[in-house]
Amino acid sequence: MLIKFLKRQRLLANGYAIYRLFTSQFRWIHFKNIFWYVGDYRRIKRKKNDNFANFKLAPCLNDKTTLTPLDPVYFLQDTWAARKIFELRPTHHYDVGSSAKTMGILSQYVPITMIDIRPLPLTLPNLRFIKGSILDLPFEDDSIQSISSLCVVEHIGLGRYGDTVNSFGSEESVLELKRVVKVGGTLIFSVPVDRINTVYFNAHRAFTREYVLSLFDGFELLEEQYHTDLT
Repeated sequence: MLIKFLKRQRLLANGYAIYRLFTSQFRWIHFKNIFWYVGDYRRIKRKKNDNFANFKLAPCLNDKTTLTPLDPVYFLQDTWAARKIFELRPTHHYDVGSSAKTMGILSQYVPITMIDIRPLPLTLPNLRFIKGSILDLPFEDDSIQSISSLCVVEHIGLGRYGDTVNSFGSEESVLELKRVVKVGGTLIFSVPVDRINTVYFNAHRAFTREYVLSLFDGFELLEEQYHTDLT
């Protein structure tokens, strides 16, 4: 779906719907997994490889699955964002608070500067880090041609990642992102989309589509995609 608005900057929005109040943070160990682990241990010890005389236990009991485990929201979001960055081919891309792994991979194709309140412990060629807050970005007005912030704005002000509690953290974050985008620049952006504006404290907020668009009043929406998770 392509919707055009009236003004200068451009917005790429990827939203996903969340209808569950709580989601599990843990994968419980099933007793049957312990049994197959013991069985596999006996089999490998029975015919051991003498090249590996140092043998230690390190149980991984939840990985024997019929499908490759992944979070579909982040998988689809990050691959979508990567495609848009490759299409845009910026000379330099900036990112605020998104997945360090995703930005590290993308930095092998385009120079990227990451901004986050938590320092990045590793370095890579073409990947630069600046410690900073999305509420006070260290850039001049209208100064960035290509910038992204994926699954970040919904968390701001809830204290989850060590930030200060702020009931209007999401709105203030959007204002900062809008402030730094150049005339004709591009913002790649994602948040959870729901039927009503909702705070899932202290995990994240969810927004109606209409409210997200109102926050970006004056931007031209070039593309929007949605992944619905009803499981």
